Amino acid sequence: MVLSLLLCGGMKMNAQEVVRKDMFVMNPDSVEKVIVGGDTVSVIIPERNFGRYHRGLFNYLIIPRGKWGFGLTASYGEINTEDSSILSLLTDLDLDAKTYSIKPYISYFIKHNQSVGLRFNYTRGVLDLGNLSVDFDEDLNFAVHDVSYYSQSYATSIFYRNYIGIGNTRRFAIFNEVDLEFSSGSSRFRRIYNSEPKDTRTNITKASLNFSPGVCVFIQEYVAATVSFGVFGLNLRKEQQWTDGIEDGSRFTSGANFRFNIFNINFGLMVVI
Repeated sequence: MVLSLLLCGGMKMNAQEVVRKDMFVMNPDSVEKVIVGGDTVSVIIPERNFGRYHRGLFNYLIIPRGKWGFGLTASYGEINTEDSSILSLLTDLDLDAKTYSIKPYISYFIKHNQSVGLRFNYTRGVLDLGNLSVDFDEDLNFAVHDVSYYSQSYATSIFYRNYIGIGNTRRFAIFNEVDLEFSSGSSRFRRIYNSEPKDTRTNITKASLNFSPGVCVFIQEYVAATVSFGVFGLNLRKEQQWTDGIEDGSRFTSGANFRFNIFNINFGLMVVI
């Protein structure tokens, strides 16, 4: 129904005076063009508009179709304390923990700003707890010492990465990456239990689906720096465990991760040819 009169603060306004938002119309001749592989293409990648109105947001060309990308990402995290105390509850805390990963990869751009690739991953983590004393009151206090944990794994994954170019300078972009990873590794847990040393070894097989947003900046024409963050993932995990050479058993677990992981921040370099 068309209303001929609108009341606004006691004032009358003719319906024909209401200005509606026009559809965004772009002049193709005003869009910058670049030469890619002998062809002239627009720096703005045409995409379907899912909204009623175009809001003037574009995906600018950052890496054209047919290019190869070679890269290396790495992550590192470390926690180190020595003879520290926390609120007088945790005393004589001596902890040294670190984890790192190295991930070389190769990718091919099947479309403008879209690539698929193959990645290899080596991850290692070490934790040494020299001493930890807990003192809540006279009836609840204990101490833990000489605990160590070590793990390493090898993984292979296939991934899809979608870039969104920011501006027509072809230097800045954000991206989202989805990868399917299969890994195999082992861990070792040594501690003192009932005044006797215990040594537990575990073999681990894992499959996971991970989602990682990130930022890409071209520091040179063919070299880019990247930073990505692991924020969501699904995983299946199988473990088989032995303690002092005697098999304890095995288990199969599954789960989802919906949190930001400080140990899953990846810094890398990528070369595009």
